[in-house]
Amino acid sequence: MKYNHADVSRMPRTGHISLSAYPGGTGSVSGEPFRRGRIRWEIVTSEYSAHHLQVLEGLEAVRKRPGMYIGSTDSRGLMHCLWEIIDNAVDEALAGHGSKIEILLHADGSVEVRDQARGIPVDVEPRTGLTGVEVVFTKLHAGGKFGGGSYAASGGLHGVGASVVNALSERLDVEVDRGGKTWAMSFHRGEPGMFSNGSPDSTFTPFEDGSELRVAGRAARGVTGTRIRYWADRQIFTKDAAFNLADLEQRARQTAFLVPGLEILIRDERTDEKVETSYRFDGGISEFADFLAPDAPITDTWRLTGTGSFTETVPVLQPSGAMVPTEVERECEVDLAVRWGTGYETTTRSFVNIIATPKGGTHQAGFEAGLMKVMRAQVEQNARKLKVGTDKIEKDDILAGLSAVLTVRLPEPQFEGQTKEVLGTPAVRQIVANVVARELTARFASTKREDKAQSALLLEKVVSEMKARISARTHKETQRRKNALESSTLPAKLADCRSNDVAESELFIVEGDSALGTAKLARNSEFQALLPIRGKILNVQKASVSDMLSNAECAAIIQVIGAGSGRSFDLDVARYGKIILMSDADVDGAHIRTLLLTLFFRYMRPLIDEGRVYAAVPPLHRVIVMNPGSKPNETIYTYSENELHTLLAKLTKAGKRWQEPIQRYKGLGEMDADQLATTTMDRAGRTLRRVRMQDAEAATRVFELLMGNDVAPRKEFIIDSSARLDRERIDA
Repeated sequence: MKYNHADVSRMPRTGHISLSAYPGGTGSVSGEPFRRGRIRWEIVTSEYSAHHLQVLEGLEAVRKRPGMYIGSTDSRGLMHCLWEIIDNAVDEALAGHGSKIEILLHADGSVEVRDQARGIPVDVEPRTGLTGVEVVFTKLHAGGKFGGGSYAASGGLHGVGASVVNALSERLDVEVDRGGKTWAMSFHRGEPGMFSNGSPDSTFTPFEDGSELRVAGRAARGVTGTRIRYWADRQIFTKDAAFNLADLEQRARQTAFLVPGLEILIRDERTDEKVETSYRFDGGISEFADFLAPDAPITDTWRLTGTGSFTETVPVLQPSGAMVPTEVERECEVDLAVRWGTGYETTTRSFVNIIATPKGGTHQAGFEAGLMKVMRAQVEQNARKLKVGTDKIEKDDILAGLSAVLTVRLPEPQFEGQTKEVLGTPAVRQIVANVVARELTARFASTKREDKAQSALLLEKVVSEMKARISARTHKETQRRKNALESSTLPAKLADCRSNDVAESELFIVEGDSALGTAKLARNSEFQALLPIRGKILNVQKASVSDMLSNAECAAIIQVIGAGSGRSFDLDVARYGKIILMSDADVDGAHIRTLLLTLFFRYMRPLIDEGRVYAAVPPLHRVIVMNPGSKPNETIYTYSENELHTLLAKLTKAGKRWQEPIQRYKGLGEMDADQLATTTMDRAGRTLRRVRMQDAEAATRVFELLMGNDVAPRKEFIIDSSARLDRERIDA
């Protein structure tokens, strides 16, 4: 609101007043100087009445609060929009329409999804008077997935997916092949209209009198499908939000596993090297479970399937337009693939109508309840043979080494929120538990030789996990942080620190006794402990648990850290705040570091998850710069060949000389204590690389590739990567 100078006396005496001055004369209000002329006042009072309320119509609510619909406005939210469009195409494939979906990431930042399904309806919806295309893309809670009979089970439920994407897009183009014609329509931030050309920056003219679903061409007889291309609105999404190709490929692979026979093609045209990937799996979730499994199998992949029915009262839309509460009979299909392996990690994926539920829900709770019921019954029946005694198995004992894919299909499931991460339909829990109990009990009762052998191995594994858990718990209850006088039970070669403060203490795992001698003089014994290892430890990716525990170096590391190993690892009782791997800066040192990281990844992963594992960064070169006169020479350390050449060029340009030959460190043992302390161990000047794990699945695949039993993929990786190797880094 704008007021003249004369209006000042009439301003209210209550509330907060802020002003902005415009050019003019000077004066004052309440003793504060201001310029005469126009004064802009903003009055905020404590009054609260109906005129303060806002009603957001249509898609305005989506643009005002996008996080409510897509979770966030960063890359995660951008990808969620893409999932909404893809899932609509997948729902068509689930209903038996279309066997191929194409996803194109265009160079101009747009993304396009094509399918060969029935196509969005183009006729007029009688209640709104709009075409089906406009209803789908402009009306919230509108679609064919509210029980109208078009979909028996679908991932879309709320009817907001396509309309939300449209509201958050700077431009969206849709083409539908149906009835021998190609129909087209464009939208600008949710509003239908016409663009002057194919760019989102082109002139947009909104429809005024009525919307037009135009005929853009002819379609071949019998050809149907939908093509949707959109440009995300940068007014909504953050600047760094981008489509992640790796996440897209992972989701496409997952969907192809869940819908056997469906081909999903991804083409990335954002770079000069256009990347095209295609996924199709006919084996379904059995193949998926085998793909996810990180270890050697104890059992085959068992497929457990069944159905169950339940009733629920839901409001049903009547032809008159009224919503009438009606008791509806629902059927829930359960399909489960389970496989136990030699490891202790648990890998489970759960889905509802092919929508991933990473946070579980009633279906996963039912799965675990059914599993627990059957396993406990089987262990009790074989208690004497398995030498169980009075101990009871727990859920973690059963889940150790399990790889499972659980899918349920039912009409109109209840999810918690639009992101659909948790299933809430209560009746599904008991249905899944009953199917698991029935099918798994039948598997244990099978008279086939193969099934009996695998069942026996599985029960032995579960019982051994139980015994290991009990033993570890007993050990932890008696184990406490040792001080310097109590360290007699620890390995003799450990040079422990004096501090009892876990957060401050550091354990350096040092390569070789020669480096240990120098490190003892270089360390701060108050909080830095040293543990030497002899050369290369056991490759635990290939070895069994018993082989690992019987290996002196591996056992010493686990004993010194003091938190156990594997599933029983307890981060809270670890004896040191930082674990620092200190190896030579050469190829052998890198190999030793990789072997140690493999040990931590497989048996002490929480240390990596919490960012408590580090790699020391020792220098490669020591350059002594000679200063004229009595000024002392300067010592500079470099950590790579490029850094050395850059330094020498800089010194040459400055007219400075250096001592020849430049010292090249082949190992830590070549440094004296002062040099090692200054460059690698002293907190004031050292550099540490923190070992992080952003994606557990990707890390598992990398470790299996580099350190696993299968040689062929590793050989192929070495050959493919040899061109990127810097030959000067090889000591030869």
